Amino acid sequence: MEKTLFSVRGMTCSSCVARVEKKISKVDGVEKVNVNLAANQAQVEYDSNLSTANDIIQAIENIGYSSSVIDETDEKDVSEEQEKETKKLKKDFIFGAILTSIVLIGSIPHMMEGWGTWIPGFMTNAYWLLLLTSFVQLGPGWRFYSNSYKVLKNGSADMNVLVAMGTTAAWLYSGAMTLFPTTLSNMGFPVQLYYDVTTVITTLIILGRYLESKAKGETSSAIKKLMNLQAKTAKVIRDNQEIEIPVEEVVIHDHIIVRPGERIPVDGEIVKGKSSVDESMLTGESIPIEKEVGDEVIGATINKTGSFTLKATKVGKDTALSQIIRMVNEAQGSKAPIQRIVDKISAYFVPAVVVLAILSFIIWWAIGPDPAFIVGLTSFIAVLIIACPCALGLATPTAIMVGTEKGAENGVLIKDAASIERANKVKTVVLDKTGTITEGKPKVTDIISSSSYTRIELLSLVASLERKSEHPLGEAIVQEAIEEKLPLREPDNFESITGHGLIGTVDNHTIVVGNLKLMHDQNITNQEMIQTAERLADEGKTPMYIAIDGSYAGIIAVADTLKSDTKTAIKTLKSMGVHVIMLTGDHYRTAKAIAKEAGIEHFIAEVLPEHKAEEIKKLQEKGEVVAMVGDGINDAPALAQADVGIAIGTGTDVAMETASITLMRGNMMSVVTSLKLAKSTMNMIWQNLGWAFGYNVVLIPVAAGVLYPFIGIFLNPALAGAAMAFSSVSVVLNTLRLKKFKAVAN
Repeated sequence: MEKTLFSVRGMTCSSCVARVEKKISKVDGVEKVNVNLAANQAQVEYDSNLSTANDIIQAIENIGYSSSVIDETDEKDVSEEQEKETKKLKKDFIFGAILTSIVLIGSIPHMMEGWGTWIPGFMTNAYWLLLLTSFVQLGPGWRFYSNSYKVLKNGSADMNVLVAMGTTAAWLYSGAMTLFPTTLSNMGFPVQLYYDVTTVITTLIILGRYLESKAKGETSSAIKKLMNLQAKTAKVIRDNQEIEIPVEEVVIHDHIIVRPGERIPVDGEIVKGKSSVDESMLTGESIPIEKEVGDEVIGATINKTGSFTLKATKVGKDTALSQIIRMVNEAQGSKAPIQRIVDKISAYFVPAVVVLAILSFIIWWAIGPDPAFIVGLTSFIAVLIIACPCALGLATPTAIMVGTEKGAENGVLIKDAASIERANKVKTVVLDKTGTITEGKPKVTDIISSSSYTRIELLSLVASLERKSEHPLGEAIVQEAIEEKLPLREPDNFESITGHGLIGTVDNHTIVVGNLKLMHDQNITNQEMIQTAERLADEGKTPMYIAIDGSYAGIIAVADTLKSDTKTAIKTLKSMGVHVIMLTGDHYRTAKAIAKEAGIEHFIAEVLPEHKAEEIKKLQEKGEVVAMVGDGINDAPALAQADVGIAIGTGTDVAMETASITLMRGNMMSVVTSLKLAKSTMNMIWQNLGWAFGYNVVLIPVAAGVLYPFIGIFLNPALAGAAMAFSSVSVVLNTLRLKKFKAVAN
């Protein structure tokens, strides 16, 4: 199944979205389509054996829109059309505003008798006003006619049709009254010129479109910043020579030289040299990471100190940065469940408004105050102009765009809009222990020696023996000895007893390291030793008994320590009203100790990886909305079962297919950030929808004249145009407040 992103140029409201989605879905092989009004994009999943990208483009163009395939990693490709449209709108607005200002001044005497005596006569001439208004309608306003024709010929209608109908009614009536005043007066039509209304409405709506387009550009600033992080060139060794080539030409296994201060071009492995690398753009860690031969480096991160040569392992769309950009783009192109309800309402919106406008005209012409025809026409124009499906169409996708990009800025990659909606409802968070609330790397916590040996002697002898072991606990002991710069010797004999421990000889000392059963098998017993080990076990540590030359010599305890922010994160989750549960395969005693240290009251221990999903299901059956946090590998079934799967990534592994959310930074506070971001985004969506629906519910009846029986006024169509123009702008500007969201500090 192919997944492709298409630009869709010419959409103006949610009616356009429904039309494009309907048309694309009829193309053979198309399985799924999501159209985003805020981004002017369509995300399509289709069977490439049954149709091609060109088939989809043709379908879009057949209903009056223009389209092309988007290269998601090409900043120019993504943003150029948006900038072009913004510049065109600005130019049209300036031209329209100049002519509208002249028309407004010239219309003053026509508005009220005795006004504007200071205005030159030629400016008030009706033929002059007709000419200028025609320039506005057929110049900047031509877009409304052009777009209306495209949708009407396909048997549909959108906001362009509403604007075109409203402004044309005012323009044609005024033109007819200018050209045939006597004839129309004799027919009973009152003398009234609407040139000011026509030009003001057209110009204000174009101003609104311009501000909206400019603000929409702001919603995608974060993704542009990510794109700008990409290196443009790479210094590649080919035929034993260093040459500089565009980064797009780098291939896997190329050897690339990276000097201090340069961005690393692609993902790779260091094969020569060493350095420190600033990976903050991915991990959020401000301290540079030391890298040497064999270590992985990530494209777009910054080499700080030394020079090194890397072997390219991932290039083009496979790099970590490209995956991030792709995930963010896919999330922005997805549709939240709530948006589908809005789209259904929007499908009936324009026809309903046209019917209401016609009814309003007929009713006021029949029973309205004199001049009844003008009152009816005013109401007709105001209803058409005030209605705004744009605000409805922008309310959700703009918030999703900003929310997903704020997530990417803060190391939280959100799979789709539905994940945000579900995460907002989470009341239970289940945390895997190893690698989630703990570091996932055992460390030596206690070295307790008998009176026969010093702490240093004990650690040095045991670490020398453990050098031959590949067990994680043994590696922790060796690492501790290296950090303390202790001498390590080569064991003379070495025997690994599976599940129990090690026996070997170091410096003519016979050393036994392992569990209690191994000690009993070697006839080594000591009550003090057992009591100390039980105390350490109660603290969540793994004690390893040590005997030297047949006698008890001490205990070294190893534990997987809590991450530095675990306690703070769990405390914060509780303050948010979230129920926190720890899920682990560890035995009950260890799990209890870790849970107590972390501040978790509820835990489930001794659960095999394949049974974790069953535990999630049990919670869901109780009515809980559950988020599962794990490493995305062993916990994949549980992540898939949960309402929201949150996978902790490593900076390079970002494509977690089973997860709803991937945390790039691997710390516990990122879990808090992801849930708070989901809540902030959904709050913004509800605010936007409240404004959009409230605007239409309140102002359409006002435009229809519902206030006239009470306070004796009708809504001026020019004011209706202003309100309509700024309704969608207000939604986008409100959404931009979400850009102030900040990750939760430790």
